[in-house]
Amino acid sequence: MDDVILDKTIIALFAKDDEKKTTKQFLNTYELGLYNLGVNDVVIQIEFFDNENDLKKIIEDNLLPGKIFLGPIQSKYSRFLNNYCADGVIFFSYSSQSSLAKDCVYLVNFFPQNELSQLMLYLNDDAKVALLYPENEYGYLINSLIDDIIFDSPAILVNRSSYKDELSNVRESIKELGKYELRKYELNRQKQILSSKKDEKSKQRLKKLERFKTTSDYDFTHILIADYGLNLLQVAPLLPYYDIDPNIVQFMGTGVIDDKTFFFEPSLQGTIFPGVPETRRINIINNYTEIYNDEFLRISTLPYDLIGLINFIYSKKYKFGDVVKLLNNPNKKFNGIDGNFYFKKNIIERDLKILKINNGNTFVIN
Repeated sequence: MDDVILDKTIIALFAKDDEKKTTKQFLNTYELGLYNLGVNDVVIQIEFFDNENDLKKIIEDNLLPGKIFLGPIQSKYSRFLNNYCADGVIFFSYSSQSSLAKDCVYLVNFFPQNELSQLMLYLNDDAKVALLYPENEYGYLINSLIDDIIFDSPAILVNRSSYKDELSNVRESIKELGKYELRKYELNRQKQILSSKKDEKSKQRLKKLERFKTTSDYDFTHILIADYGLNLLQVAPLLPYYDIDPNIVQFMGTGVIDDKTFFFEPSLQGTIFPGVPETRRINIINNYTEIYNDEFLRISTLPYDLIGLINFIYSKKYKFGDVVKLLNNPNKKFNGIDGNFYFKKNIIERDLKILKINNGNTFVIN
């Protein structure tokens, strides 16, 4: 198979039950990428399928050695793709399920393991991390990843707490994580001791402590909030409400926080997370908006970067074996909208920066 010439017709796979806006944007982004990068000798053939059997038929009708497939988007349609690897084809799936990355199936998405690793490596020897996560698929994933990742980090994990996805017990979880009741008790104890003393220093100290609801003697220096969407906007303000002070404890998030919706939330000011500055994608955002009169989705950088990779492969006139070697070499990095990227064990990874939220924007701190 190594000497097989790549087929110049690439198959883009879309399910009819994919989110409509995502489908529309991916189609537009393929078109925009081909035009902007001047890709002339490649044709993208769009195929829509109704179900798994329909998808299998489309793949088998186009199963030629050297064929490249883009998609599917959903994980449920990517589970059987490696069954076709013996036919000398390559799939670039957008699945977020890392276990599906194998053989000829390469995953292009935003993966929290990559994000967490670079975030934890940024921390220093004095960092003590607490994890607060929802009891849902994403929260469980972060919780399952963090032990191995923190092992390679200078930081240590000192505490964790979870809450129900519908937030019914989130206040109790936060109070437990921050030892709110214990710190409140300790503060009151100090106040009682000082109130029995008559010297000026004790009076001044008591006056100072009266301003606080609890002590600031936390077990942790950093707290990772592993949530997203509207839930994050409800959870984050509860942390300072229960005296986990963002001026003392460093708030952290994963890549899902990279959305302007969160950049104006008062309790998230100063929060750090792994990502790339918006300046890297501002041109494509403006370009897309101008041409298609539509807001550019954050995930639409994925198909754009994939077209960049496709352009590189075909411009070099690589044969099938060359492409496989290229994709399996983690030292080979490609310049992408979302940072330099490469594939490690068939999963895309990126060189990320650590960003800090400040008054509606972010800036790089490393």
